[in-house]
Amino acid sequence: MNFFEKVYETVSKIPEGKVATYGQIATMCGIPRAARQVGWALHQNPYEGVVPCHRVVDRFGNLSKSFGFGGADAQKSLLENEGVFVDESYRVDLEKYRWNP
Repeated sequence: MNFFEKVYETVSKIPEGKVATYGQIATMCGIPRAARQVGWALHQNPYEGVVPCHRVVDRFGNLSKSFGFGGADAQKSLLENEGVFVDESYRVDLEKYRWNP
């Protein structure tokens, strides 16, 4: 299985109402310093609606300005529909919402 497929498999496990960081996903895929590659994989996600890439945020909890499926407003809406509070600066409280498998 290639790295992108590992990313999609791992992100698919993030439960509704939780988020993970790019670095967290990279570490879980066995390459801790590959956070940017996780972002590239999610931007090219061929499984829209199946792999919940909207649940991945940066290390500070910020949403992606270039979210591949409609921008930060779309990512915010998807997260809020799952009960994740996103503040006015498009940030999620990682202490509250971070996925810890």
